[in-house]
Amino acid sequence: MSTGGTGQAEADRGDKGGVRTALAGLTTRGRSFLAAGVAAAICAYVLGQPDLLRVGLLLAVLPLICAAVLFHTRYRVAGSRRLSPSRVPATSEARVHLRMDNVSRLPTGLLMLQDRVPYVLGPRPRFVLDRVEPGGRREVSYRVRSDLRGRYPLGPLQLRLTDPFGMCELTRSFSTYDTLTVIPRVEALPPVRLSGEARGYGDGRQRSLALAGEDDVIPRGYRYGDDLRRVHWRSTARYGELMVRREEQPQRSRCTVLLDTRGIAFAGAGPESAFEWAVSGTASVLVHMLERGFSVRLLTDTGNSVPGEGADGFAGASHETADAAGLMMDTLAVIDHSDGSGLSRAYDVLRGGNEGLLVAFLGELDEEQATVVAKMRQRSGGAVAFLLDPDTWVREPTDVPGPTNRHAERLRMLREAGWTAVSVPRGGSLPELWRQADRERTNATAAAGSTGEARP
Repeated sequence: MSTGGTGQAEADRGDKGGVRTALAGLTTRGRSFLAAGVAAAICAYVLGQPDLLRVGLLLAVLPLICAAVLFHTRYRVAGSRRLSPSRVPATSEARVHLRMDNVSRLPTGLLMLQDRVPYVLGPRPRFVLDRVEPGGRREVSYRVRSDLRGRYPLGPLQLRLTDPFGMCELTRSFSTYDTLTVIPRVEALPPVRLSGEARGYGDGRQRSLALAGEDDVIPRGYRYGDDLRRVHWRSTARYGELMVRREEQPQRSRCTVLLDTRGIAFAGAGPESAFEWAVSGTASVLVHMLERGFSVRLLTDTGNSVPGEGADGFAGASHETADAAGLMMDTLAVIDHSDGSGLSRAYDVLRGGNEGLLVAFLGELDEEQATVVAKMRQRSGGAVAFLLDPDTWVREPTDVPGPTNRHAERLRMLREAGWTAVSVPRGGSLPELWRQADRERTNATAAAGSTGEARP
């Protein structure tokens, strides 16, 4: 839930617009009265009818008086906006709550409230508020929904003031606005067993000392939050300050999720396109691995890594899992096609060390890029590739067998290099493909007589 800033709109700002602003606020009714009054006054002068002149003056003066009174009315209104939630998956709804407070000593007249929203979120919301007493408040809400991920500004909030006769309307804008983040859809994935570097936080997990080897028993100074049962009393008496024992710390399993964003690798656009499926799949795997205690990193073909909270670029400690997931979801909400044509930058990042489990979502690959991806397997404990089939994702399927043969050849190259490669047809279910990857890995492991497994 997010609370927007509060702004104020004043109805007595005569120094910015003056008479011109007041006249510009005349409604169709007000302009009609003014025109009728002027016409009646001219006819009365030409025809010599004083009674008609008085009627014309009344018709012409009434909208001018309404505009002057409305423009110089001294009351102030404060408005605030609250999003619930401020981060929402695509195709889901968020509710926007608006609150208006009359902070002046005078009651308001009829208020028309309007909030600016991008067209992809739906129609522009408008509300009519009755008279607000001094110190009173009014609350309204509306819903927004988008099929497209992204960051969308909401606001500024506009307040339209009108007189009781409907002769004049003046608009006041608030200065504050909020941002709604529409993140990719996340699908729940089944817990399967995939080859990787380690086995999570359970039994048999690799362990290491915090700062040194197993023979290092030198205590360290007490830090806030340390368990008092770890206090080393002998060292405490020796150094005159509270000291605690260094104990083994669990080594977290690592998982790198690679997203291919090359524009030339994906065909089509829109919420049902191949690229959007890959982004949604990336988000699902990231959340799945974080929930299972893995240190996760999001990597793109450009070599950019998100997040980079730790020295090694991985994130996902128990106390910051939600923050790490939120940061990566925000990144995926606005990620777009890159101008690159290759995956060599991502390979340069991966070849720096053993990256644990590697999960890749790839678009169409030529022979050169398939070779680069095949080399990535050498620096990972396990590798799973979801390769989108370009022949099934195009809007108009072709009868030419070439693309299908090339796609099968790319799958074969990756599998021979040690990847668990899965073909993704149009509209494929990620949970089913996730299970398929597990079955293919199990079959390959049984054929090779391998026993190293991990459970993400």
